Amino acid sequence: MSSEDLHVERARLSDEARLLHYAITSLKEELDAVDWYRQRADDTEDADLRGVLLHNMREEMEHAAMLIEWLRRKNADFAGHIKTYLYSEGPLTEVEDAAERGGRNGGRGSKPGGARDDGLTIGPLAKP
Repeated sequence: MSSEDLHVERARLSDEARLLHYAITSLKEELDAVDWYRQRADDTEDADLRGVLLHNMREEMEHAAMLIEWLRRKNADFAGHIKTYLYSEGPLTEVEDAAERGGRNGGRGSKPGGARDDGLTIGPLAKP
């Protein structure tokens, strides 16, 4: 149960924090399942079983992608990072450096609309 990972009492969490926890916990579980199916597929000598395991692995990838999209839609911090890195070109550390310098997606500490924050990393969410 995902509540086993809570670091504070459930009653003290906002609805937003609770739902974010559910999504993050579910994403971790989906990614674990991808890893397990991949390892088992690589380890089996049975071609039919390998096919089933790889099919199952891809299903778990679909579930993980759906959770990532939910996080993008519901959390501005995730949305900013996803906008910066997803489908970017070149080394990811260079993408980060450009974003911090105020490149394509703004710098560290930017809020949607360009307002400054307390140093958290999130780029503007408005389309240019």
